[in-house]
Parts: sequence; C-alpha cells; structure tokens
Amino acid sequence: DDMTIFFVAYDGTEAIGCGGLRTLDERHGEIKRMYVVPERRGTGAAAAILRHLEIEARSRGWDRLVLETGDEQPDAMRFYEREGYTAIPNFGYYVGSELSRCYEKRL
Repeated sequence: DDMTIFFVAYDGTEAIGCGGLRTLDERHGEIKRMYVVPERRGTGAAAAILRHLEIEARSRGWDRLVLETGDEQPDAMRFYEREGYTAIPNFGYYVGSELSRCYEKRL
C-alpha cells in the first residue's frame, strides 16, 4: 500500500483500532484500513479515529475524502453515512466492482 499516514488507536496499552490516509492528489485523499476491534464497536472509537483522519486531511490542505467499503458491510455503510459521507460512483481500482461501495465527504 502507498499509505501517506497511518494511525493506531489505543486504550491504555491495548490497540483497539486503526485508520490511514492515502494521497490521491494535492486536494484530496482516500481513507484506508479503517478498523475497530469488534468488542469496541459502538463505543465511539470508530468516530474518534475518523475525526482524527479528517483533521489530518484538513491539515494537509485536502478538501475531500473518499473511501471504499464492501457491499456486505452494512454497519460500515451506516456508520459512514451517519458521519456525513455520501455514496458516489465507484472510483479508481473499484470501478466495475459489484462488491464495493464508495463514499465521499467534503471537508
């Protein structure tokens, strides 16, 4: 992966989630490898990681983030929609993939 930056979220010494950003161009990036361990889902950990990624993206001068999730990830799709991401046509590698759902958010 050509990850620009990658964060790991900890609760004390226990890693509970992660997320990264990949530069697409000087104005926008892609969220990659967003994950929270199952026992911490629904606790606000994912939202905190996402906010951290968005702050980092803004600090880089980006005004748009995109992401891909699987079509069999309804919890992830609901989460991103709740956090202000809107469905877009599949982009890049995901064009034509029936298993992918893509989203964007203007920052």
